Amino acid sequence: MKNVIHTLLKFLCLAAILLLAMPALRALPADRANSRHAIESELRKMEAGKDFSPRDTAYINRLNSLATEYRFYHEDSLLQTARKALRLSREAGYSTGASYAYKCLGDYYSDRGSSQKAVECYQKAMELAGNSGDQKLHLRLLNNLSGEYAYQNDYSSALNGYLEALEIADHQSDMLMLSIINENIANLYANQKDYEEALFYYKKVKHWNDALGDETSNAESMCNLASLYADMGQLEYAMFNANQSIDVFEKNRVLDWLAFAYETKGKVYLKKSNYKWALYWYNQSEMLHEQLDDKRSIIDLYNGMSKAYFGQGNDSLASDYASKAYAISQSINFVIGTRDCAETLYRIYRKKEDYATALVYHELFQQLSDSITQNENQQSLTLQKTKATYERQKEALIEENEKALAQQKRYIRLGSGMLLIAVVVIYLIYRSSKLQKRLAQELSAKKDFLEKRRAELQANNETKTKLFSIIGHDLRGPIGALQGLLQMFKDGEVDKEEFASFIPKLRADVDHIYFTLNNLLSWGNSQLNGSVTKPAAVTLGAIVQENIALLSEIAENKSIRLVSEIAHNVVVWSDPNQIDIVVRNLISNALKFTPENGMVTIQGREKETHWEISIRDTGVGMDRITLERLFQKKTHHTTYGTNNEKGTGLGLSLCKEMVENNKGSIWVESVVRKGSTFYFTLPKAAENYSQAV
Repeated sequence: MKNVIHTLLKFLCLAAILLLAMPALRALPADRANSRHAIESELRKMEAGKDFSPRDTAYINRLNSLATEYRFYHEDSLLQTARKALRLSREAGYSTGASYAYKCLGDYYSDRGSSQKAVECYQKAMELAGNSGDQKLHLRLLNNLSGEYAYQNDYSSALNGYLEALEIADHQSDMLMLSIINENIANLYANQKDYEEALFYYKKVKHWNDALGDETSNAESMCNLASLYADMGQLEYAMFNANQSIDVFEKNRVLDWLAFAYETKGKVYLKKSNYKWALYWYNQSEMLHEQLDDKRSIIDLYNGMSKAYFGQGNDSLASDYASKAYAISQSINFVIGTRDCAETLYRIYRKKEDYATALVYHELFQQLSDSITQNENQQSLTLQKTKATYERQKEALIEENEKALAQQKRYIRLGSGMLLIAVVVIYLIYRSSKLQKRLAQELSAKKDFLEKRRAELQANNETKTKLFSIIGHDLRGPIGALQGLLQMFKDGEVDKEEFASFIPKLRADVDHIYFTLNNLLSWGNSQLNGSVTKPAAVTLGAIVQENIALLSEIAENKSIRLVSEIAHNVVVWSDPNQIDIVVRNLISNALKFTPENGMVTIQGREKETHWEISIRDTGVGMDRITLERLFQKKTHHTTYGTNNEKGTGLGLSLCKEMVENNKGSIWVESVVRKGSTFYFTLPKAAENYSQAV
């Protein structure tokens, strides 16, 4: 009994300490709630008026304002109110009201994960705003649309939209939007872990926030900056910014941002491995979320709570919160949230020694990580760095011009009373004019240089993007799975018998990696070192027979008849190494998509100046959309075979390139569920051919 009383007293003391440290959440009314009530009351007065008309533009505007206030609090009310405003705007022919209603509908679909619907609503809203000439609304819609592209991980489209919005905001001298857009660009770089560039844009954000003098806008930026510093590992800076923003949000009763600030503070403690205080601040954020309706923001909160409970050894709660976060991410198609939750669940199930489930989440995490960090996004941000460097140099040159002009004006004022000084001033004007011309020439030369470098960078990245995409997407996955399995075997988490059961899959993965590397080395050598084709008289039948022998085991495993009808007199004028790669890839592709007990036939038809080779299978065939994408140079199209065999998406691109290098052509005919036939042509061998390099 004494032990129970002692424990109870300790609990009460701890609760008292926590209550003293806790912000006054219960006595914290939401400003937005007050604003909603005020608008609702105003609408009721309008509706009760003697001459009330629901098509009155003032009434429609207040409906749109109410819909905006419902966001993050009552999403269903947001949807109903926005639809009502849209209907009344159409009946009244009020374009601005319809544009604003579409914007609210876009916000609703965005928060629900219906990204395509959100984009469509924002685009309709922008079209209407453009027709009505409402430039300020158009600017805000462009910012929302760019943000939706960022949620889709389409950083290229997001960045282009934000840059366009920056120009419009600068033209309109809209300081608030200049602050918001620069901060959104900073967050794009932060998502790519380019913290140096992110901090550069946050300096611009601070400049515009200081000019605005609005403490709430400044607190929002400080809260985002706190999260950035936490990701960078600069925890003291993160804590300082989080505390500063919390003070402002508590004072002004901004609940949605306050919930995020509490979560950020919890993340800082989590980074310090102080799980007790991390959970304390996460719980404060969770309490506020009971008054909110914001699924996207609660994902990071639940995932953070899962990590904190996991750190405390409470695996049950850790699993519950991670699973909830994962389910919400799936429901709104939030890829980044799904990836982060998959990583957390992998660690939890690994600790539980449920290795099968752990491996599923580990492979999902790797797959989503590769998808999110596509080199196209990194390339766009790199090109933006080049543009930013150019802009900085241009600003420096303009500043020098302004200094020169200011100096010129001072000389003119000083020389207004004296003829001799006037002569000197004229001389200085002439000199300043030459300086301006020189600076303009330097600016033009630097611009041309940067444009040339941008073109070179784009050309190089076009090759490297494809190379790294294949390495990251098709090699990293199986190698990562192999590495993870070997590590578990080394750590004793998988016994020999379990390990032996994975050997067939490991062999298939290794065969796939070996085949991919052969293609990759051939293609990479031709792209990075310059393509060199050395034609000679080649007996095509010998090459076909060699590859049939090489791939016979695969054919036998699937009971596929592999038949060559190429005559021994088929001699072509081509590079033997390149044609060997073409034949091997096309036969391998045919085997991959032919089911068991099928047939693959290789034939040759003599034409006037060339041989036409066909490789026909009795496989699954292809639809029109797949056929259109097959040979596109910039498309990395990977599919799985009838026995789930993996491909690289590189083979057909490589075949097309090598056939064309040998003055031939390649095409395909296919019928779904009946099979495909790949054709390519090669010139006949003749005595008058000379070796070309």
